Amino acid sequence: MSKNKYCQSCGMPMSKDPLKGGSEADGTRSQLYCSYCYENGAFKQPDITAKQMQDFVKGVMREKGVPGFLTGLFTYQIPRLQRWKQNNG
Repeated sequence: MSKNKYCQSCGMPMSKDPLKGGSEADGTRSQLYCSYCYENGAFKQPDITAKQMQDFVKGVMREKGVPGFLTGLFTYQIPRLQRWKQNNG
């Protein structure tokens, strides 16, 4: 099981990731990032900002039927996650 409960890029619970984490360059599972954000040791969307990630995640959640007020609640913390602290995204 991952040491982080949530992806440190998008905030998704790691338990919801079908692959249980992204992959590092050496093929091991990432302890920080989900498979939707991170693959082969690199971010799938390297130039996305924290704000763009919030908007993207809100859109995905709305498609899954999550009420609008909850999308804001669930994405509020994204700029505070490790990826964005490092990159000032």
